Amino acid sequence: MTESAYLHATRVAYDTVAVDYALLLRDELDAKPLDRAMLAAFAEYMRVPGAGEVADLGCGPGRVTAHLHALGVDAFGVDLSPKMVAVARSAYPQLRFEEGSMTALDLADGAVGGVVAWYSTVHTPPGVLPTVFSEIHRVLAPGGRLLLAFKVGDERRHAERGYGHKLSLDIYWVPPERIAAYLDAAGLVLEARLIREPDESERPRSGRQAFFLARKPQES
Repeated sequence: MTESAYLHATRVAYDTVAVDYALLLRDELDAKPLDRAMLAAFAEYMRVPGAGEVADLGCGPGRVTAHLHALGVDAFGVDLSPKMVAVARSAYPQLRFEEGSMTALDLADGAVGGVVAWYSTVHTPPGVLPTVFSEIHRVLAPGGRLLLAFKVGDERRHAERGYGHKLSLDIYWVPPERIAAYLDAAGLVLEARLIREPDESERPRSGRQAFFLARKPQES
């Protein structure tokens, strides 16, 4: 099967920037207390006995996977970029990282208790997001939770440079109401949402940031 053009472009771009991306964003969470608060709330849900593993989808160099691990979560990472996976494995050899795509995860039905997609859907065309959320629903165990971070807006931007490299990559800003509708259609129940203004490190290139916590209902 021919790979989608956006998946190919995303893989090539992040293979190109992997090492510098990891260095530049290594400590980014330190200055983002609201972001850390959402991760901490998610981690509290996932620390209960029997909660299961958490898949950090689009994990990049593994910093969020490692942050969750430090919070007591049994987390592993999945990323489209083999070079990002290599960087993550080198930086955090005690954790598991795998190559994979959010549109077709190599995970069994109900295999994980939680999923984190931390800005990892921002390169996915909005028309493909229902497929991504349906796949997340499939791999979540009943009662499992999703933590999603994304950029708020309604536009597509094309980046030709990033992290000191030439690249070609589309970035999508999506309205929260549309994401909520996609989650609902996929069978995921929205439990909480946080929308914050851009901080100093994000201005003026970025806008508001959204964090959604959703749950797969228990089977009846």
